[in-house]
Amino acid sequence: MTNKRKIIVPITIIVFLITGYFIADAILFDGVKPKAIQNDGFRANYFSKENIANKTTVVLLGGGQWGDYWAQYFAENDMVGLSIPYTGGPDLPILPEEIELEYFEKAIRWLANQPEVDQNEIVVMGASRNAELALIIASAFPNLIHGVIAYAPSSVSWSNTVLPYNSDELKASWTLNGLDIPYIPMEKIKGNESNTIDMLEYWERGLSKTTFVEQASIKVEQINGPILLFSGNDDKVWPASKMADRIQKRLEENQYKYALQNIKYDNAGHSISGNPDDKSSYGTRTITIDGTSYNYEQGGDTEGDYKAKQDARMKVMAFLTSI
Repeated sequence: MTNKRKIIVPITIIVFLITGYFIADAILFDGVKPKAIQNDGFRANYFSKENIANKTTVVLLGGGQWGDYWAQYFAENDMVGLSIPYTGGPDLPILPEEIELEYFEKAIRWLANQPEVDQNEIVVMGASRNAELALIIASAFPNLIHGVIAYAPSSVSWSNTVLPYNSDELKASWTLNGLDIPYIPMEKIKGNESNTIDMLEYWERGLSKTTFVEQASIKVEQINGPILLFSGNDDKVWPASKMADRIQKRLEENQYKYALQNIKYDNAGHSISGNPDDKSSYGTRTITIDGTSYNYEQGGDTEGDYKAKQDARMKVMAFLTSI
């Protein structure tokens, strides 16, 4: 009897604590909880309030904490959010190279069939390389996507080798129908004798490859909806403002019929897509090259990034309500 009581008491306590956790979570959490999507040919967290219908929907490319934050924020504001990773998880590629655009097509077609979603108001959103991906997806599937939000965008597609942890073999970052999305071929970034890396110089060298730039330029004129671009004038990771201008120029040359907003922020760097209420400074980060860690600057300053994030959020919401 004593032994039974020794077993029962701890189990009772554990059950009590677990039950208490879920009760407290239900009471204290006032946001929109995600629904995990795992068996429809893609993996994602789906954020939507109950009993809504035909709402503007945003696909957050890359998923993770960033995607979940924004997807939940949109859902709390009576929209729908889908936070979709495409590497690193179960049944997903290990490395971000030769990523099939059909993966995202499946997700978007699934979204179009959800009662909460207006299939004519599906927007893709990404930052940095995922902004590159957002523009490529929207140009590849104009019948499915009706708007793009791109933070620190790229005007071109880049090879897999721009990321030091990818394979050494030169490959496309993205594919469609078994074919490479044309890209700028890049050698992997190299280390040096100091403890810092000039990231901006690396990307500028890529943009100087005129022949490759022409073929790798994203066909943004094929996008079937408005485009919202954000960049920091002090971005020290890659020349986002310059590439945003190239996007604008291409659209103007092709007499693009939808609205384009090309918004730039002074004293702001590469990290302007994060939580707008976060005042933390992310000016310096590290990158590992051949086993050695190097510092690199993201640009901007704490105040400039914070103001940019706050203003951009307001413009994002205005953009989405006008779709």
